Amino acid sequence: MERVVFGRSGLSVSPIAFGTWQLSPRFWGDQSKEDALAAMRLAFDRGINFYDTADAYGDGYAEEVLGEAIQDMPREELVICTKFFNHFNPDASRYPDLSPAYLRERCEASLKRLRIETIDVALLHFYDQLTPLADVAGTLEQLRQEGKVRFIGVSNHTVEQFRAQRLHGPYCAVQPPYSLLAHEIEDDLLPYCEAENIGVMIYSPLHKGLLTGKYQGTEAFTDFRQHHPDFQGERFKSICQAVQSLKPLAEKYGLTIYQLVLTATLMHPAIHVAACGIKSPEQIADAAGALGKSLSREDYYAVRKALEIAPAPKISDAKGAKK
Repeated sequence: MERVVFGRSGLSVSPIAFGTWQLSPRFWGDQSKEDALAAMRLAFDRGINFYDTADAYGDGYAEEVLGEAIQDMPREELVICTKFFNHFNPDASRYPDLSPAYLRERCEASLKRLRIETIDVALLHFYDQLTPLADVAGTLEQLRQEGKVRFIGVSNHTVEQFRAQRLHGPYCAVQPPYSLLAHEIEDDLLPYCEAENIGVMIYSPLHKGLLTGKYQGTEAFTDFRQHHPDFQGERFKSICQAVQSLKPLAEKYGLTIYQLVLTATLMHPAIHVAACGIKSPEQIADAAGALGKSLSREDYYAVRKALEIAPAPKISDAKGAKK
């Protein structure tokens, strides 16, 4: 089983994490719980021990499903990551809230849904400008001393926001969006994390499915992607053509396009883990096929060159609660 050291946390994790964002109906529509449970269990059988979720995914639903799935797995071999940020109202609306009392309440609720005593990696899902950084760090430190969390980090933070957080607490992990189509963090956040030995778990490495190789550019979407510029019109077609052009290179290595892109993505020295959003056992089997694989330097840059497409206009599609 391939394992990497997750930065200064020292955790031994699989380079691929099982992502559960797909269990958020507001973004992806209804998904099969049975398929999700089967995929989570198959992931462990295929060498994956890192599971990523958040209380925002389905307002706790993803945590509940994951909690059910891991009951028959050896807890000491698993690394469970979840995230906090939102204040949930009875009418399903939400707003940012990392205040001490509410942060503690969210942690307790996540532990209950996950059916575990300790969260291995607890992340701040977004930056809350109203709660003093020292208050957030102080609450997380109390939870750590109580054995409810082991390590802390952030998600969806700029490098400046992350630097500021680290002045107040031992944040040792980040989870930013990154793909070979959207790699802006190579300019700032990734070099900083590499220099500071911060554990980096990227999300959306297959760019919301666009880099899997399963699209031809003629498909229509009913989930949140129907509003995303990368999945519309001529841009969608041109990206799909670029992705399909990778097929000969994938075949050279005995990989699918999905596995080729994932392999290339994990070759960046600052990236320890790629969290792959999984809906079915077939998808996790494909993702796990990238474990232990590598490309030559020349072919790595060939993949990069094939995917050199001008970035789309900036939109907000973050996973937590901003939409």
